[in-house]
Amino acid sequence: MATGALGGLGFLAGLPPVSAQDAKLDPSIVRFRPEIEPLVRLLEETPRERLLEEVGAKIRGGTTHREIVAALLLAGIRNIQPRPVGFKFHAVLVVNSAHLASLNAPDSDRWLPVFWALDQFKSSQARDKQAGDWTMESVYEPAVPSADRAAAAFSMGMDAWDTGCADTAAAALARGGDTQAAFDLFCRYGARDYRDIGHKAIYVANSWRLLHVIGWQHAEAVLRSLSYALLAHDGVNPAERDALADRPGRKNQERLRELRATWNGGENRPEAAADMLAALRTGTWDEAAAKVVALINAGSSPQPVWDAMFQAAAELLMRKPGIVALHACTTTNALHYAFHHAASDETRRFLMLQNASFLPLFRDDAGVTDGVQIDTFEPVPDGKPGPEAVEEIFSGLASDRLMAARRTLAYLDAGGDPKTFVDAAQRLIYLKGTDSHDYKFSSAIIEDWHALSPAFRNRFLAASVHWLKGSSAPDSTLVARTRAAL
Repeated sequence: MATGALGGLGFLAGLPPVSAQDAKLDPSIVRFRPEIEPLVRLLEETPRERLLEEVGAKIRGGTTHREIVAALLLAGIRNIQPRPVGFKFHAVLVVNSAHLASLNAPDSDRWLPVFWALDQFKSSQARDKQAGDWTMESVYEPAVPSADRAAAAFSMGMDAWDTGCADTAAAALARGGDTQAAFDLFCRYGARDYRDIGHKAIYVANSWRLLHVIGWQHAEAVLRSLSYALLAHDGVNPAERDALADRPGRKNQERLRELRATWNGGENRPEAAADMLAALRTGTWDEAAAKVVALINAGSSPQPVWDAMFQAAAELLMRKPGIVALHACTTTNALHYAFHHAASDETRRFLMLQNASFLPLFRDDAGVTDGVQIDTFEPVPDGKPGPEAVEEIFSGLASDRLMAARRTLAYLDAGGDPKTFVDAAQRLIYLKGTDSHDYKFSSAIIEDWHALSPAFRNRFLAASVHWLKGSSAPDSTLVARTRAAL
């Protein structure tokens, strides 16, 4: 039985620091702290068809949500290559979104997102084995710089695209314990290039959020994985060529100095948001960043700029629902998070300009030139009133997403409770979600809805139905297994 099989694998009181099972690990492979290593090994070694049931037994025995989330993140980091920063690596990228979804869930659904992420890890682990079975190695200790040299060494390695230098410096940053300084460095480099359609910035934001949950004691492996991911590229060293993916970062590094000294003040002007949105619809990456500078220097605060960027990403998804447009949304979410949590004034300016430049690149990659406009599409108040309207929206969502958006806008404009809509949307993700992007997107739009100025929230939330789940979709097969396991 599953419960019996777990008996020798727990990490509760009495477990020796290094068990016989743990000793079988290749000494070249990165090790985690003794209090979490056995649980990570359980996730790694348990077959996919038994994992949910065995984790359920651990939870019934007292293992906490935080411990499961920590083990899941670390298992993914040790077993799944973070290049490219996407595809099978979504098993790591989605952990924070699954955690956030579980926090927002009712008690009856609390574990569904995390158990979905556990199953996703096993799927990605199998794909990684087929691709060569990459495993994170332990750090090369003789090359780890001292704490006072860690930041300079990290910047040197990242600027030169030198994986070994950046790896050992990342370990030193984790050991130094200055979390804010490390975050500023990582979010700067996570936003410097457009490769992997925003996944680098997404990984930075999501991993930092999770470190606040699981504890900085687990940071070394996370930062090493991050540095390796952020240095992903194809072909010749980017420092030695002029690729499109690098041009915005190089130009905006110079441009950020053009912003007025009091750039973070100013007025929240709706006309500035409209002006910025127009630039994002038709301008180049260079013109979009230049528009940010012009608006800020004319007295606008950053808020209308971000209002426009959130709207532009959502509009792109409305015009052409797909992976590229979706990542315009989740990248904007990640860069906005970094913008608000970075301490460096220069880094914050850089993040804002980079997001403005990335959106036209997303637009061009998606092949979108025109279509529905988020600020003018009409509501359709032909549905039922109150909470029943939400049921009607989601029942018809799969057949006509634009109509669902128009009905959502009508519901919200009529005073409908946005929380009722959001709760229904996220619960359908728990029950029917089949892809990492379902979790990443739903968590992002809920957060971003709060970040927008009130005048733009209804249309933004209405646009989100272009990547939400309808109630007619079948339930995930993992739902019944999760509930049975618990």
